[in-house]
Amino acid sequence: MKTDLRKILSVSGEPGLFTYLSQGKAGIIAESLLTGKRTSFGMKSRLTSLSDISIYTEDTELPLREVFLKLKAYLNEEAAPDGKDQKALVAFFDAAFPEYDRDRFYPSHMKKVVQWYNLLKEKATLDFVDPDAEEETEVNEEA
Repeated sequence: MKTDLRKILSVSGEPGLFTYLSQGKAGIIAESLLTGKRTSFGMKSRLTSLSDISIYTEDTELPLREVFLKLKAYLNEEAAPDGKDQKALVAFFDAAFPEYDRDRFYPSHMKKVVQWYNLLKEKATLDFVDPDAEEETEVNEEA
């Protein structure tokens, strides 16, 4: 089953990633990819869908989905470096994703990206739903 990054959430102040399950009375209900525990997040929680995140490149911004696919092609089923060694992390991104903007994409961002990549690789799949194909399918179904 393909991973839909629109339903994978990063929650400010919480470790790991969460899968959106449903809308609750006072917020949303999501399940942790790390623990499998279901949690309700209120309206004050800062939630970000991974599909809404882009990485700065020298020319434009690249959606996180595309960055994950570049990392996957570079790593060939291997895990990404853990991010503890900042120099190794920068060297890894220089090789795997050389077009990133060195002035606006910081090692702290890199660390988060590889953590998310490894978590998705382990707990979900790195085969992603194509949002453009989904939109075309929805349009065809409505006609």
